[in-house]
Amino acid sequence: MQRPPARLLVSVAVLAALVTGGCSTTVGSPPETTGSIATDTAPRSPVQWRQEMDSWGERYRANPTDPDAAVRYAQALRAVGQRAQAAAVLEQSAIHNKENRVVIGAYGRALADNGNYQQALDVLNRAHTQDQPDWRILSVQGAVLDQMGRHADAQRYYASALRLMPEEPSVLSNLGLSYALSKNLKEAEATLRRAAAHPGAEPKVRQNLALVVGLQGRFQEAETIAKGDLSPAEAATNVAYLRQMLAQQNDWKKNKRSSPLAPTTGS
Repeated sequence: MQRPPARLLVSVAVLAALVTGGCSTTVGSPPETTGSIATDTAPRSPVQWRQEMDSWGERYRANPTDPDAAVRYAQALRAVGQRAQAAAVLEQSAIHNKENRVVIGAYGRALADNGNYQQALDVLNRAHTQDQPDWRILSVQGAVLDQMGRHADAQRYYASALRLMPEEPSVLSNLGLSYALSKNLKEAEATLRRAAAHPGAEPKVRQNLALVVGLQGRFQEAETIAKGDLSPAEAATNVAYLRQMLAQQNDWKKNKRSSPLAPTTGS
């Protein structure tokens, strides 16, 4: 299959799951497992992240028990693609800082990034308590459950997060993508529109909305939404890729119906 464009709609894995009919547990992070657990989420360039990795790595090696150094070093490692090492750093930090919820939350997120979903849930359950819930952790837990294909459970976690932080765009975006994975595209669109209308919504929220609109066949509208954050050429490329994926889905369904291996109702 053709490689997706470099700036394709954020949740390629959601698209893949909808096209293939499976749940998205191995490609990407749909919905997002970000949830702002890390202490600093300001955008940086790849060069800046490597500089962060070097500086915080030096501080971490000088004192591996320093929770702030561990979290920030792991954050930089994740940003440059070294996810396994980030999880290892946070695992050691969690051993030294058993009561530090920031460390534990970051460790659970790192586990989810590496596909260790059940272990991630177990760790994230320790990152907050029922009497002191954290909406960010709840959102990440929902994202992990979505990765496991447990969409109804995930949506309950997002609902709990929204009770604590009403109309938070990152949670609404995760919830919208969860509805999409549940094949409820109308509810997904309505939820993502709420997220995109929030003043604090990030560009990826609008790109997710464009994806869900496009999945319903409204390609021109999807391209218009995508143009809000991408160049016209990038937006057009994204929608063209979406058209291609949906066309492949239709071809696959036709071939399946005509195949002698397809299930039959007769004897």
